[in-house]
Amino acid sequence: MRLAFTAAALVLAATLVHDLTAPSRLSHPRSPVVLVGAGVLAAGLLLLAPRVRSHIVTLGAGIAAGGALATLVTGLAWDGGVPNPFAHGGVAFNLADVAIAVGDALLVGGALFHGWTNRGRLREPV
Repeated sequence: MRLAFTAAALVLAATLVHDLTAPSRLSHPRSPVVLVGAGVLAAGLLLLAPRVRSHIVTLGAGIAAGGALATLVTGLAWDGGVPNPFAHGGVAFNLADVAIAVGDALLVGGALFHGWTNRGRLREPV
């Protein structure tokens, strides 16, 4: 569980520092539903993913949770909405979005790997 919380804290801090030091003309507001959803998602990832007992799943969950928490914090703290300092091909995004994508990839990949390596135990009663 410590791994997930550490990863989330590092992503949150990195995103906030980057958003403060790399001003952006692009931003978009997030609805209260999205902000609450980000908080609930982060809490679920931080509390449930470490139960899988896979470092890859736990790390992925922590990185994705950090991105969700950064979205929540920047959505509440910045006037005009979440800043998007990166733009490529007509798409604007920020470090939190990158963390969510990378964290999700690690989480899903780690879960698939964990399931494959423990496939003999998948039918055991819980």
